[in-house]
Formats: sequence, structure tokens, C-alpha cells
Amino acid sequence: MWFKNLKVFRLAPHWAKNWAEIDKALLSHQFTPAQDQTGVSEGWVKPREDDDRLAVSVSGQILMAYRVEKKLLPATVVNQEVKARAQILEAEQGYRPGRKQMKDLKEMVTESLLPRAFSIARDIRVWIDPVNQWLVIDAAASAQTEAILSALGKTMHPYPVEPLRLNQSTANLMTTWLINGEAPEGFSIDADSQWQSGSHSASVIRYAKHAVSPEEIAKHVEAGYQCTRLALTWQDRISFVLTDTADFKRISALDILEERAKAEGATSEQEKLDTDFTLMTSELNQLLQELMPALGEERS
Repeated sequence: MWFKNLKVFRLAPHWAKNWAEIDKALLSHQFTPAQDQTGVSEGWVKPREDDDRLAVSVSGQILMAYRVEKKLLPATVVNQEVKARAQILEAEQGYRPGRKQMKDLKEMVTESLLPRAFSIARDIRVWIDPVNQWLVIDAAASAQTEAILSALGKTMHPYPVEPLRLNQSTANLMTTWLINGEAPEGFSIDADSQWQSGSHSASVIRYAKHAVSPEEIAKHVEAGYQCTRLALTWQDRISFVLTDTADFKRISALDILEERAKAEGATSEQEKLDTDFTLMTSELNQLLQELMPALGEERS
């Protein structure tokens, strides 16, 4: 249940909808499976199997899920069929098909093969905290974030989110933490980092399970490198990688949280999901409230 990645936004000022209003709004862009001749289908799906609602409220926190389904049609399969049909066409007309004929042939082949293509679906989860004004997307890639932001624009009026306003460069801050050997209070620096050059070459140096020495840090800074990814741990409870765009990657709840979740005594799978979500949102709320001021967040 725990989010693996966090793309963090703020709810827009004065935007206030309860979970029932949100659930109703999502119905206008509900997911329907891709049809035979459709390559991609997207829409909101129910985040819990035992609940038909598209927005679920657990302890005042709202959970949603957005599905992207794509037809998988390997290029080699298409090209083989195009080649076979092109040979037939060449025999019929007495000369090799031209560029436009090949383009039309490829489109025709793709359309005819799509009904037999495999489908792969991925759900992107979204967490809304109406109390602390967060909207968080469990997105591993920018394309997933863009899909959610576009879907929110189609379903919710007024538009519910605005980007974080940070008055400092996150890369500069992470570099400074490493130079000083100290992260913000409550956070500790772990042994994974990535450094990127500001030059046109944009070369990258990555360290995995290797604490960068003060001498190495000084050498990188002198050469014009900045830290663009840094592994951190918060309160010995949650580890993650912070990026230069203030995104969170590789979220991991440590043992103390797992022990606490077990102590809740959830019996059914659904109770476990609700307990995990409540625990996750509570802990991540505290983490965000402590880290965002250190990143220079400005609030209106």
C-alpha cells in the first residue's frame, strides 16, 4: 500500500471538496477498457476492490487511482507483416511500393493487428490530504505525473493543484548538506548520491552504498558538480531519495513502522489496506511538514 514515489503538490487556495464531491467528479472520466482499435485507454478506477467509489476516504485522507492501459504490439511483428504484404503488392503492381504506400500499409497492418495485441495496465495512485493541503502522486516518471494532472483538469473544477513554491535550489541545498556533513534536523544522510555537472557535457557521477568523503565532495564542487539525488532517512522511520526537482524516490518504511502496523491488529485484507494507508499518510505528513521548510517552501 505504501507509495514508492512522491510527486508533491499543494492544493490550490480556497479549493475545498469533500470525498463525495470528488468521487462524483471522477465519474466523468471513469476508465473503460481499450477497444479493439484503440491503442491507449485511460481513466479513474476504484482504489479498493470492495468499494465501487472512485474516491475513498480513510481517516479523513482521500485515496484515488488512475489507470493507463496500453496495447502492446511489437514492432518486429508489424514489420514482418508489412514486409510480407509489400512483397505481394510489388508482385501485383510490378514495382516496389513507394514511401506513401509503405506508410499506408504500416497503418493498415497496425490497425488489423491491434485486436490481437496484448494489453498492459498500470494504476497510478493519488493521495489528497484536505487538512494539510497536499496532493501527492505515486509517480515514477514524468509522463505519469502529466497524465494525472491532465485528468484532474478534465474532472475537477476549479483546478485543484498548484506546484510547490521553493525559494531555494534543491540541488544547492543537498550539495551544502554534504559539504557540511549534516542534513536538516530529524534527517540523516545515507550512502547513495548522484552528482551532475553544470557544463554542457552534463556528465553524471553516481555513488551506490558509498559515502562520499569530504575530499571527494570538495573535488566535485570545484569541478562544477552539484548533488542532484541524495538518499536520506527521516527519524529512523522512512528512507527515500530526494531529487533536484524535490521529488521523492524509493520510499521505504523501516522496521519500526512495520512493527507498528502489525500492532494495529488488522484481520482482513481490506482492514490491512486501510491501516497501511492511515499509517502512511500520518507518517508522510510529518515528514513533509519537517522537510518542506528546509527546502524553502513559500506558502500564500
